[in-house]
Amino acid sequence: MSKKVAKVCKLQFPAGGAKPGPALASAGINMPQFCTAFNDATKERAGDLVPVIITAYEDKSFDFVLKTTPAPVMIKKAAGIAKASSHQKEIAGKISVEQLREIAEYKMPDLNANDIEAAMRIIAGTAKNMGVEVEGFE
Repeated sequence: MSKKVAKVCKLQFPAGGAKPGPALASAGINMPQFCTAFNDATKERAGDLVPVIITAYEDKSFDFVLKTTPAPVMIKKAAGIAKASSHQKEIAGKISVEQLREIAEYKMPDLNANDIEAAMRIIAGTAKNMGVEVEGFE
């Protein structure tokens, strides 16, 4: 018999840096056990922000699924900027087509795209909304 799901939470933590706190308290899980498991699973991704989907069960057990780093975080890192533009018309930074392809390849498992070209268009749209120009991409 399968366990009964009590709650599903979508949260983001720095890789290897999850700590017990209010965000995890709302999930209703064993916080130290989750933090240890999450930190062990993400230690090789140090410096990244890692989205996680936590499925909490009524018996206080849990499962979690790690996602790829959000595209805006990766675009800002590639462009070397701390903050995106508040207006699309202001250019906050630039990235190359090669950087765009790298981000798209990394994000491919979490994107709704059938091929790398479609993934690149999705990431380019995100970059445009952030005021980041992709050099050499139409």
